[in-house]
Amino acid sequence: MTATTAKVRPILAAQRRGGYRDGGGDEREQQFIPSGLLAVLMLIASEMMLFSGLIGSFLIFRMSAPFWPPPSLPHLPIQVTWVNTFVLLGSAGTMYLAVRAVHQNRQRLLRQWLVVTLVLGVLFLGIQGSEWVRLVAHGLTLRSGNYGGTFYVLIGCHGAHVTAAVIWLAAVTAVAVRGRYNARNAAGVERIAAYWYFVCAIWPVLFVLVYLM
Repeated sequence: MTATTAKVRPILAAQRRGGYRDGGGDEREQQFIPSGLLAVLMLIASEMMLFSGLIGSFLIFRMSAPFWPPPSLPHLPIQVTWVNTFVLLGSAGTMYLAVRAVHQNRQRLLRQWLVVTLVLGVLFLGIQGSEWVRLVAHGLTLRSGNYGGTFYVLIGCHGAHVTAAVIWLAAVTAVAVRGRYNARNAAGVERIAAYWYFVCAIWPVLFVLVYLM
């Protein structure tokens, strides 16, 4: 047996065992987008179509109305909603820090930023809910014509998505507290982060259309 053959045979054996894949790369590393994250991105795409339809309906009613809001109905709480907007956008920043922490294997920072993000999400819902109670008390309900109907359907749909994201984030945070996430197992954090970025990104669009136009 020649020296060349002696060198080649161990390599061929390793290839049969799966030890060499395109230069030794892991199959998961070769996958461009993990299947779990791809599923979340497909969900986000479908949700974007939902919000596009709702926004289109809102604009039709808004542009055809002679007065918006009608004189008999209360104006929306713009100042408080400005503050609430910064709360939600701030949570996108803390979520980014959580993702960076898990990629760096910094468990304490990961738990810290996930908890802060969760608190900001709950705060956003709490402020929005309190303002809805005040609006209802002042006469703005789902039955208040197109103005009330489109407001509660559009903003309520976003609130439902934030609620779902908060519940999901609470579950991810509970797993993070048990130390289950690290740089090699960050998929759970990355998936909730993608969805959280979506609910944060859609809110400024709704805020400008519904509250400032």
